Amino acid sequence: MLVQPYLMFNGRCEEAIEFYKKAIGAEVQMLMRFKEAPEAPPPGMAPPNWDNKVMHACLQIGDTQMMASDGCDASGPAFKGINLTLTVANEAEAARKFAALSEKGQVTMPLGKTFFAKSFGMATDRFGVSWMVIVPAEMAAKAA
Repeated sequence: MLVQPYLMFNGRCEEAIEFYKKAIGAEVQMLMRFKEAPEAPPPGMAPPNWDNKVMHACLQIGDTQMMASDGCDASGPAFKGINLTLTVANEAEAARKFAALSEKGQVTMPLGKTFFAKSFGMATDRFGVSWMVIVPAEMAAKAA
């Protein structure tokens, strides 16, 4: 069984993809726009003039695939009750990724040493997605 995140960016998906490419090295595996679908969405399903918006994309981030779309609702994202966790190998990488993800976003817990991790921090990015960046204690011990 596999559970994968599928994020809806309500009109800002392409911007989010470019951000994640730069911030955390995401690679686009697949991208399809609404105008490229074999069948048009049912009437009223997608906002007008969304032909160039992203219907479906697949991003590779490390060992994980994340799906993304502009969705069919232009009312704005609501990423509540979920965090994406980025597990990295060392403190330097954690600092780089955390700084990139929190740029123009909001730090909710500054990156630092905790009782359970060599480095841990929480931030909400400019798209409203909550991230936790961690160097687990066991990874830090293996890297040393």
